[in-house]
Amino acid sequence: MKEYLQNNQSNMLELLEKLVNIDSGSTSKEGIDQIGSILSKEYRSIGFSVQVLEEEKYGNHLVIQHPLAKDPKIIIVAHMDTVFPNGTVQSRPFKVEGGRAYGPGVIDMKASQVSILYAMKALIHSHSKAYQDVVLVLNSDEEIGSPSSKSLIESKAKDKKYALIMEPARKDGSLVTARRGKGKYTINVRGRAAHSGIEPEKGRSAIEELAHKVIQLHALNDHSKGISVNVGLIEGGSSVNTVSDSAIAHVDIRITEREQAIPIERKLEKICASTDVKGTEVELVGEMNRLPMEKTARTESLLHVIEKVGEQIGVEVKDTATGGGSDASFTAAMGIATVDGMGPVGGNAHSEEEYLEIPSLTERTELLAKTIAALGE
Repeated sequence: MKEYLQNNQSNMLELLEKLVNIDSGSTSKEGIDQIGSILSKEYRSIGFSVQVLEEEKYGNHLVIQHPLAKDPKIIIVAHMDTVFPNGTVQSRPFKVEGGRAYGPGVIDMKASQVSILYAMKALIHSHSKAYQDVVLVLNSDEEIGSPSSKSLIESKAKDKKYALIMEPARKDGSLVTARRGKGKYTINVRGRAAHSGIEPEKGRSAIEELAHKVIQLHALNDHSKGISVNVGLIEGGSSVNTVSDSAIAHVDIRITEREQAIPIERKLEKICASTDVKGTEVELVGEMNRLPMEKTARTESLLHVIEKVGEQIGVEVKDTATGGGSDASFTAAMGIATVDGMGPVGGNAHSEEEYLEIPSLTERTELLAKTIAALGE
């Protein structure tokens, strides 16, 4: 298997270049569907069945498995979208310098798409039937919270024993066994406009009310318990000499334990249930759309399997926790043994310096393929 992957490294990089050089930001349905079309063709060429789930607003999702698969117990989840707008590829296309590859989405997570495909190819080449024990969900909207694919992932994860999530490994090669939960909220404040010079007393400032809310929200921070509340974006008002009649705040919530979700939501609701500026109105919308991925005994057991595979192929496997969110939260919340960061090694995701460590492309693909085989045993 190792020899097969090493002999195909140039083919893997060629496919990666093709994928990276397609703009596929979360709002670029055309680009994502082009990625999906390329991957569908690749999987069908090796005998897999591909179900294309049409989406009107977002890119289409793909559900892939072998026709001989019967009650597969492993789900593999990977996203096709990136955070970059259309035109990014033109300004900085795929390139290789030294032992690294660069380009928009190269590590998050187009390298992972290549890795999954070649893990399936490697299993077939080595005459292992473990490729029949997996269902692949390739979704199109992870970078914006998976609004259209969350229910799909949950439905396909039902009755599965293991979930391998293909976010990239950390810079030091660590896998991810815990993630903080995430919530996104919007606070809409309505006031009453008035000229600030002629009749300010008739106005009711939405911005003033929002200022009270921002202070109260930030007071909810408890970093010692892993709770963070951040008002990261505000907007409001129409002119400097007008008492504002509207203001909006966008709020990011992070929690470490599932039990923290309901209490923090209730505190948000309480803050927004009353006003400090008479005559204003406050509306809170949003949800905790990703519960924390906690490191459970089941996850520990899955990690041990991956560690043993790593020992066999000479890859040091270690794990870590991270504050970022991913689709791993959905499978973990269902009680499924979940390990994230199963993709190749790289860093600086979501930036112009995003990179892939090229040697890890074949190395982590071998780790993935042999983990699938080990779980089948």
